[in-house]
Formats: sequence, structure tokens, C-alpha cells
Amino acid sequence: MRRINDIFYSLQGEGYNTGRAAVFVRFSGCNLRCPFCDTDFGAARGMTDSQLVEALAAFPSHFVVLTGGEPALQADGALVDLLHSRGYEVAMETNGSRPVPGGVDWVTVSPKPGVAGWTPAVTECDELKCIFDGTGPVGCHGITARYYYLQPCDVGDTRRNRRITQRCIDYIKAHPQWRLSLQTHKLAGFK
Repeated sequence: MRRINDIFYSLQGEGYNTGRAAVFVRFSGCNLRCPFCDTDFGAARGMTDSQLVEALAAFPSHFVVLTGGEPALQADGALVDLLHSRGYEVAMETNGSRPVPGGVDWVTVSPKPGVAGWTPAVTECDELKCIFDGTGPVGCHGITARYYYLQPCDVGDTRRNRRITQRCIDYIKAHPQWRLSLQTHKLAGFK
């Protein structure tokens, strides 16, 4: 039985797959307590793998994003294999502190340096997405990736957010291995 916070259909709002239709499976629970986390972990329901696959079948996209919380605490090779057997492409968004099950098609690591208990267990991924708070420098934390993204931190204040975004752009211009990732779901007003 897996603890699921939410299953919803939307567009990927961040990083390499921005704008792509996806079914999101938000797992409940995390090994970290990030002060900026937007997940309500009290809203969990238990689901078997067959119930999970049945829920996914209601949506036309076969791109599924395992997210959380921390999906690496619950998602395993058996689930990934089941999803593949049903024709799904599987992506995972993780904080990188736990090993990712084999067979995941796309791994996004969003490291959480400075958060108690975070140390990288994942050293290679498809995309590394670092939150940029307006200060530098930005580190890779020993993680190599095919793509490197900086995402301006949303502090909930429009003026401060503009300053942080401009500093992020300036940083990327000085360090062109990074790309800009905006939270398009917030900008366009979708989940």
C-alpha cells in the first residue's frame, strides 16, 4: 500500500519538460522538513499499485511524474516496471537524498542544501534544478546532470521576486551552463 497525497492531470510547469501534459502522482511523506514545502502530508490515502494504475488510466497522457514529498521513499522498481508495462514514461522529482529506483526514464533532482538531514545519495540525474534565492554562488553538490536549471525562489512578495529573478538571470548570463526555469504553472495560473 502506497501513501498518495494527490493524483492530478496538468502540464509540467518547470524544467526541461515544461509545457508537457503529465499525470502527477504526489506521494505523501518526506524525510526532510523544508520550510518552503507546499505539500499537505496529512492528506494521504492508501492505494495499491493496481488502484494507482487504474487512476492513471483516466487521463490521456502516458507521461507520469512521481513527486512528493519524497517519492523515493515509496516508489520502487516494481512500481516503475508496472508503469512501463502499461506504456507509461516515468519521471521522478526527488530531493536526491535517497536512491532512485532503477528504470526511471527521467530524474530531476532538486537539492536541499541547508535543510537538516539532506545529503546527496543521487550523484547523476537528467536535470538538476536548484532554487536560487538571489545570492550566489550556486553549487552542484557533487551531482552531475545533462541539464542544469536555476529557478528563482518565490518568496511571496512581487517586488522581491522580481529582484530575485533578475539576479538569477544575471547569474545565468555569467554562468551559461545554467538555464532559467520559471514556475509557469504559477505564472499561468494552473495546478
